[in-house]
Amino acid sequence: MKVNSDGRLNNQKKTSRFDDLIDAARSRQQRDNPQPIEAQPTSLSKSTNPEYTRTTIYLPKHLHRQLKASAASDGRQMSDIMTELIEQWLLSNNQGKEGAGEK
Repeated sequence: MKVNSDGRLNNQKKTSRFDDLIDAARSRQQRDNPQPIEAQPTSLSKSTNPEYTRTTIYLPKHLHRQLKASAASDGRQMSDIMTELIEQWLLSNNQGKEGAGEK
């Protein structure tokens, strides 16, 4: 075991005699060239947005795999697709009931 300059034990093995030099160069680079923080408007994620609620649905595994793959290939979230489909279903379901005089 090695003792660090701050007195803590270092259990990590060095794999090369140049590791200390590489670590120092990386530290210097991070210090001299910090990554820019983009000024983006902060938005709530669905889990912290009070307009959303979490729910659980059970899907057959083959449907879940297909939904997940399709959502990923379209760059969408599965929950957004499900929201869209539920809204469409509610619209079509309510239209049929309204035409029959039921609500």
